[in-house]
Amino acid sequence: MSEFLSSYGLFLAEVLTLALLAIAIVMLIAANRRGGQGPGLVVEHLNRRFEESTDAVRNAIAGKRFKKEAKARRKERKREERARLKQQTPRPRLFVLDFKGDLRASAAASLREEVSAVLSVAAAEDHVLLRLENPGGTVHEHGFAASQLMRIKRRGLKLLIAVDKVAASGGYLMACVADHIMAAPFAIIGSVGVIAQLPNFHRLLEEKGVDFEQLTAGRYKRTLTLFGKNTDEGREKLREEIEDVHELFKAQIREHRPQVDVEQIATGEHWYGLRALELKLVDELRTSDDFLLEAAKERDLYRLAFKRKRSLPERLLAGAETLLSG
Repeated sequence: MSEFLSSYGLFLAEVLTLALLAIAIVMLIAANRRGGQGPGLVVEHLNRRFEESTDAVRNAIAGKRFKKEAKARRKERKREERARLKQQTPRPRLFVLDFKGDLRASAAASLREEVSAVLSVAAAEDHVLLRLENPGGTVHEHGFAASQLMRIKRRGLKLLIAVDKVAASGGYLMACVADHIMAAPFAIIGSVGVIAQLPNFHRLLEEKGVDFEQLTAGRYKRTLTLFGKNTDEGREKLREEIEDVHELFKAQIREHRPQVDVEQIATGEHWYGLRALELKLVDELRTSDDFLLEAAKERDLYRLAFKRKRSLPERLLAGAETLLSG
């Protein structure tokens, strides 16, 4: 009897595993289709979205009484829109961009398209806000992302950056170029440092009798390796390279935020927004939501997002993230 129950339990486990796998595949496909719109630029008028959200709340509170108010309000908005179009000097605009970083700063590909779109229409009085969420990663990729933000400043537009969660290491390399940095009180800021690390399997291969051959031209073409025997000279050279990158990082901060004591903060440490304000790493404690609601009173807000065509592995990964977060 116990043997039967054991076999039956194993059978149920196999069926359940197959069922869960099938469900996961279906959900991945569904998630992929939901985000399966073609590549291109999406523009959203945030003022209108804020107004619609307000109307939805008022409708829930006031019910039928709200219908007359809503009708009058729609007429008023149309009058305001017509008057705005007739104005010789329209309201200044705030262009809102989002950057969610990863190790390879892969969002930089979309950022370059969004920045180009903004620069093609922006006037001198317009501002740009980047909502930045970036824990850092590879130097050259994040340096490229920072260079996209520099295009905005070179055009003479005011660049604001809002950090609601994190701008560390390569994330702060991007943030520091802004004219004004806002951070939530407990956003993670800083980590001004450089790290390089890799395992070495040389001794394991040696024990197994496996030879590793590597041919290079140029004394420092390869400093440390995964499989070969590393030398003190190679370690010292890599350390020099890391120090050089660190100096470049500090120079970037000195150029754009001269008010910061760079030697004090370039220790690789990170701080929460409250402490980052004291160290002058940020200029203001404020969430992007509060800023946008206030800015909407004086400016027209447009959020730009460039959707690039993603490869199949990227789409599946995005679907998996949606599945796990759900």
